[in-house]
Amino acid sequence: MHDSNIDDEHELRRPLAITLLGGLYLFFFMLTVSTYGHPLPFFGTIYHGRTANILVFVDSLACLYLFLGLMKQQNLTWYLLLGYNAFEIMNTVTNLLIITAGDLEKIVGEPIDPSGLLSSNISVIVAIILLSTFIFRHRDYFTNRSKYLF
Repeated sequence: MHDSNIDDEHELRRPLAITLLGGLYLFFFMLTVSTYGHPLPFFGTIYHGRTANILVFVDSLACLYLFLGLMKQQNLTWYLLLGYNAFEIMNTVTNLLIITAGDLEKIVGEPIDPSGLLSSNISVIVAIILLSTFIFRHRDYFTNRSKYLF
């Protein structure tokens, strides 16, 4: 009888990959919230003030939903994760192509190394592609077919 309780416990355990992804998207949530009140580059335009705050708020809600969906192992979250990551890649590429280091220097008030800006953005793109590949391959972990988180 005791062994069956252990088997039930193993069935209820969340896979390590889902737990780690959840932690990552919780980190993304906290990172996004921390940019509230600062200028925000979004699809080739640097937004300030209320518009930037609204964009950060919406992005924060998206990251929070993704975190909660990961913790619930929601099937819909699998699609949303891939869509969110594709959106982030498009945003990063667009910003890289349109916003110059000079534009950023005006906002930051310090010199910016264009090659460093390029390499850091390419690193982000590669990391998101690798993350998306990992998520794509672990679709079978998203077993909750419910459309609602709660």
